[in-house]
Amino acid sequence: MQPLKGLKVLDFSTLLPGPLATLILAEAGAEVIKIERPGRGDEMRSYVPKFGADSVNFAMLNRGKKSIAIDLKDAAAREALMPLLREADVVMEQFRPGVMDRLGLGYDALAKINPRIIYCAITGYGQTGPRAQTAAHDINYVAESGMLSLAAGEDGAPIVPPALIADIGGGTYPAVINILLALRARDATGKGCKLDIAMGDNLFTFLYWAMGNGLAAGEWPTPGGDLVTGGSPRFYIYRTKDDRFIAAAPLEQKFWENFCEAIALDVQYRDDAKDVKATKRAVADRLRQKSAAEWQAIFAGKDLCCCVVATMQEALEDPHFKARGVFSRTLTANGRSIIALPVPVVDAFRAGGASAQYPSLGGDNAMLKT
Repeated sequence: MQPLKGLKVLDFSTLLPGPLATLILAEAGAEVIKIERPGRGDEMRSYVPKFGADSVNFAMLNRGKKSIAIDLKDAAAREALMPLLREADVVMEQFRPGVMDRLGLGYDALAKINPRIIYCAITGYGQTGPRAQTAAHDINYVAESGMLSLAAGEDGAPIVPPALIADIGGGTYPAVINILLALRARDATGKGCKLDIAMGDNLFTFLYWAMGNGLAAGEWPTPGGDLVTGGSPRFYIYRTKDDRFIAAAPLEQKFWENFCEAIALDVQYRDDAKDVKATKRAVADRLRQKSAAEWQAIFAGKDLCCCVVATMQEALEDPHFKARGVFSRTLTANGRSIIALPVPVVDAFRAGGASAQYPSLGGDNAMLKT
């Protein structure tokens, strides 16, 4: 049974954090209805490349949802939406603080007509505080949390993260977690609530070790200088003979010893505490002697926490992920199918249908007449 079957979600959000959160809810059985502006809809529909009539980004994040296109600035349109708001379980929005209130669609207004509603507002900096109205994007939140300062390139400058950490780790996942907690609380009290999800706030969870080291021991992290940011030969990325890379993470002593044996590291460098930089150089020299495929064969079957850095194409063909069914669901449009975006919902909680489409803009406007 899908645990969120029968749950109705009205999603006013756009782009990534909110739509990904409601995708996760939809995969667990919720009915998700996107509320979009007429004509253009969610900004992400216009991105490229295309998959069907809209962007593949939009298609991936909105698989299996419905769409209503209305002008929220039009009082008559807002009134037509009220029946759905009265029966909704969850409202998701991603505007700056105060926007929904000015439209008469904020939590206080909706709670009067639907006391059970769970209202989730995702913003960069939260509903209150000096930065509440400040415009920003993922890299800004990562920078201001201190996270961006921890990893550095060869020239010592911070490197652009390869994933939208704040949007997903600070926005999407906390939103889903707190919606589920709010649903559980509503089971006990019968009342909904407003959830203030601030992407910037939620990044500090990722920095537990950096905060702990600094606060408890006064050992504040330096760019690329700590155990998990490149300061140790036991957690580092090394270049191979054919200019590919090895991700080496033999942190524990048993893994480190296995690793040193596998690469035939000179004994004088195996006690990396003596001279961290010298050991790192020695490991780098050894791994530069063979190709990625050669090292992959040498590492096979050994406990040493090392692997070749895969390309995106290679990862999608990885036999392990395929065997796990990570890519078993598909997204369809105009007779074409691609792998659907994997989401962290176990199969026991998801619908049996492996294929689904994304909604056309305003394709479900008929729902306003019911």
